[in-house]
Amino acid sequence: MSNNKEKEPFPQTKKLKSPDGTIAYYWDGKLHNWDGPALIPEGDKRKREYYIYGVKKTEDEWKEHKRSGQGIPWYKDPRFKSRNAG
Repeated sequence: MSNNKEKEPFPQTKKLKSPDGTIAYYWDGKLHNWDGPALIPEGDKRKREYYIYGVKKTEDEWKEHKRSGQGIPWYKDPRFKSRNAG
């Protein structure tokens, strides 16, 4: 019996831009971005908002979560990026 989960691609972050210039980054249906603000209203970086898995964070909280590695997907975790001597 085949497992459908194995064939399903891992969800990727998507960038959406509205006609008014608002930029939003979504992952799995939630505002989320490990690389910067997840919401930039009207393209104004001064109004940027940070989200991790749909939970709003201050910029300092976002930096702390990124630094601690909590909630980072396995493929971005440095512990899983080891080189194999071959």
